[in-house]
Amino acid sequence: MKAKRKNLGDTLKLHVRNQMSLYLFITVLFMMGVVFGAVVVNTLSPAQKEGLLEYLGYFFRGLEQNTIAEPQIAFQHSMGDHLRNLGLMWMLGLSIIGIPLILILIFLKGLVIGFTVGFLVSQLSWRGLWFAFLSVVPQNLLVVPAMIIMAVSGIHFSLLLVRNRLISRRGSIYPEFLAYSGLVMAMAVVLVFASLFEAYLSPVLMRMAVPSVGMLN
Repeated sequence: MKAKRKNLGDTLKLHVRNQMSLYLFITVLFMMGVVFGAVVVNTLSPAQKEGLLEYLGYFFRGLEQNTIAEPQIAFQHSMGDHLRNLGLMWMLGLSIIGIPLILILIFLKGLVIGFTVGFLVSQLSWRGLWFAFLSVVPQNLLVVPAMIIMAVSGIHFSLLLVRNRLISRRGSIYPEFLAYSGLVMAMAVVLVFASLFEAYLSPVLMRMAVPSVGMLN
């Protein structure tokens, strides 16, 4: 078991080292999405902000009164969303024209996180930052790296297809396909753990922050 873990760790380290420039590019793209999402908050009209605040108040009351979705249902929805995105990125990696769409998915992920955190901070100051830290950050410590790894692997495999099919025609890429699909399965396991955290632990953490937000009444 220890040998397998060591081999997996060595393989992942080698993968990251070989694709370091691509990892840097994808990470910067994600961060650009976060910044853009935070900037978008400032473009909202007063009516849009009021509508979002009303929804937040409703959500906060649901947390306090424990009337949000049952953990089992929340887990199913979260896992379904994560695995659907993972499957989409896997399929895009199998296509020569999938690279731009993979980049868009990464940018949109950053945009959503940036908008969520930016809106909470802009409306609730440090209380919003604390709530965002407990509600947004924890599960995304697993989700975001998994998506970045999948994006890099998908782009790498797509470029491999271009070189193999359109340029040099060097023969079978079946071993690379197996490695790519195996990485997808590993990231699926990571996302299952993220969904478990999001469904069972995240609501507990959010309830810790709700009383300090001051929007329940």
